[in-house]
Amino acid sequence: MGRLALLRRGALVWEAPMAGAMRVPAVFLGSAQAMDAMEHDVMTQLTNVASLPGIVPPALAMPDAHTGYGFPIGGVAAFDAAAGGVICAGGVGFDIACGVRALLTNLTRDEVEPVKDLLADRLFARVPAGLGSSGRPRLSNRDMDRMLTGGAAWAVKEGYGEPADLPHIEENGTMADADPGGVSARARERGRDAVGSLGSGNHYLEVQYVDAILDAEAATAYGLAPEQVVVAIHCGSRGLGHQTATDWIARMRAKASHDGLTLPDPELACAPLDSATGRGYLGAMRAAGNCALAGRQVITQLVRDVFTELFPGSRLALLCDVSHNTCRIETHAVAGTPKRLAVHRKGATRAVGPHHPDRPPLYPGFGQPVLVGGSMGTASYILSGGDAAVDRSFASTCHGAGRAMSRKQALKRFRSREVLDALARDGVVLRAHDFRGVGEEAPQAYKDIEEVVWTTHALGLATHTARLRPMACIKG
Repeated sequence: MGRLALLRRGALVWEAPMAGAMRVPAVFLGSAQAMDAMEHDVMTQLTNVASLPGIVPPALAMPDAHTGYGFPIGGVAAFDAAAGGVICAGGVGFDIACGVRALLTNLTRDEVEPVKDLLADRLFARVPAGLGSSGRPRLSNRDMDRMLTGGAAWAVKEGYGEPADLPHIEENGTMADADPGGVSARARERGRDAVGSLGSGNHYLEVQYVDAILDAEAATAYGLAPEQVVVAIHCGSRGLGHQTATDWIARMRAKASHDGLTLPDPELACAPLDSATGRGYLGAMRAAGNCALAGRQVITQLVRDVFTELFPGSRLALLCDVSHNTCRIETHAVAGTPKRLAVHRKGATRAVGPHHPDRPPLYPGFGQPVLVGGSMGTASYILSGGDAAVDRSFASTCHGAGRAMSRKQALKRFRSREVLDALARDGVVLRAHDFRGVGEEAPQAYKDIEEVVWTTHALGLATHTARLRPMACIKG
């Protein structure tokens, strides 16, 4: 993108010059080197977002931002319904409520290392993965409505997981005020047997170990210890969420002129929050979000079953589950006045600090855990939500490394065999249904997660707690 196109507002804060239809500043978070490497389309997309009605300053790009559909991935924007604010389906994304879940085992790296190949085989056989993969429960129409309404709580009632899991999930495992009626028949069919499956692309199930403790007090509060084995689950709402986004984007486009909206980009199809279309999408989005929460809960039980078979007496406690493609109605101060805002986080994670009123009571004195997933073969991080995020970013932070090049570019540059050999040299076991696509997920296709996390920590959005390294990775 280039620093010359931006105004420097701090060591790690940059701003696009106000121009055209922009209503608020567009702010980018990252180092000078990150700004030089960022795609120019990210600036175009964020300035377009800054042009939407009712937006509250500023529109933000997190340190892992890259080009998305209309709205940049790693983008955060808040809208005020009382000021004509909108809800934008592209600002949530197609994989609604895609997120990461971390399970803490009572096992050490030394205990798992001798059987990690067998563990990878068992997980690969038990947890469905890949394009079009099917999960365990096939849902009737009645079950579908219950799942779309109940999320992870529904899955627990169906025997997947434990009631003790729910307080560790955002919104206690259920997105309230979901409207299953807003999910089309086509979306339902695409999700009927997909709950509890990983899918493809950058989704994964990864066995990791705690490589470094970076904040001993926070790590102890979270239940983390050196060399401890952790399981990370990264997946979303699958075809149901994709179809729901597709359906509502079409409705928003069709209603735009009727709602008096002039879109800076057709991909930013939106609707006034205080409209039938806006309310309808919000209800449908929450229902699709419950599909994602239910899916990660089902996978959790499948993973626990495999560990119990191989490691009798093992326990996998849920640390947290955070979604990074959502729109939440939250209270934030605007010019010193509390307002209810629709906060869009697309490829961004909520970061609730230790003094935030919404801080979960599970971790006294510490912020909500923030899970930052690495690219295949690289480190992942567990951070602690920081108080500075409230003022800087509507209590938001990064969600991962973020792509540095498109999947098409990565496939041209990286051969799957070379990636597999590199993973093997690093001691990482990989299981995948289609190794031809491994090149698109090569670590070099992503930004440097160390820099992303360092920037996040330096800004106070979330602070270092622990670094994790992969042992085995299951992909579609």
